[in-house]
Amino acid sequence: MSVPEQTNKGDGRRCDGADPEAMQVLLDGRQWSYVRRRYELTPREVQIAEMVCRGFRNDRIARDLKIRPGTVKTHVRNIYRKVKVKSKIAMLLRFVHEANGPSSLPGPRPHISSLD
Repeated sequence: MSVPEQTNKGDGRRCDGADPEAMQVLLDGRQWSYVRRRYELTPREVQIAEMVCRGFRNDRIARDLKIRPGTVKTHVRNIYRKVKVKSKIAMLLRFVHEANGPSSLPGPRPHISSLD
């Protein structure tokens, strides 16, 4: 079974039916605040990171924020550098992982004794 190709409709939305505006929010305000402090992101970088994590493409972000696409690209590149990632999905996964706090970090597992 093949997966249909996802192409841009020209308005910044994906053609797979997933409308970024209707997508569930993965991080709440408190978590975004933590991410901002943790990675020392500027308010504009946080704004752009939120839109990227909601699935918006750079051209849509530029249009919505009334800035040039090249400016969005620069902000995204700066976010990647600060977060130490190389892709949008890696950024999203890092933010979700980090925002869940230290309890989500792998650590020593408790010893479970055998009943044998």
